[in-house]
Amino acid sequence: MNGNNEWSETVILVDADYADRVAFDLIVNFERMLERRIPAADLPRWLDCLALDGGVRPADEGKGEIQAIFLHAKERLALENFMPAHFERDLNGQAFRDNLGEFALASFAVEDIVSPADFYVQSLEALLGASGVKRLILVPDEEAYGERVRRSLAGASEGKEVTLLTMTPHPARGYTEELLGYSLMNALGIRASELGGSDR
Repeated sequence: MNGNNEWSETVILVDADYADRVAFDLIVNFERMLERRIPAADLPRWLDCLALDGGVRPADEGKGEIQAIFLHAKERLALENFMPAHFERDLNGQAFRDNLGEFALASFAVEDIVSPADFYVQSLEALLGASGVKRLILVPDEEAYGERVRRSLAGASEGKEVTLLTMTPHPARGYTEELLGYSLMNALGIRASELGGSDR
């Protein structure tokens, strides 16, 4: 993964299969609750929300680079509940720019020689050890290997701003936790006013 070790100061590391499952569950539940069709999640909008949750703010007219890395099962060619979705065509070697900076996208398939959990944790540990990375925003499969991620963060997150996106927050030491559902709901176009709250 990134053999030249040229990392951006901000990196978003996403277990794409897990994010897709959570998006699907939200779509099913909110279509039933709101009695309307929920479209696929707007992936650039979701990445914006993740970046904001991780502490990124507009600066220098959006000149900074944010790397977004998607890890996925080798047999899967695309996300099913996001747009754009195709790993190789849309989410690898592509980029978009907005007021937060330029988002550079990369996708990596989990090979047969390693488990999805090992691949995510090894990728995380490589990023924790990269001196150029100042801010990490993480979307792991919490149910499958969340404790391994927390152990890695407890041992090596010093000197970096780390935000862990989760559906079930736990007490965090040395890093921040944010609710994954909020960013996904935003990307799915679900408004707070539809749920009895107020839109900001």
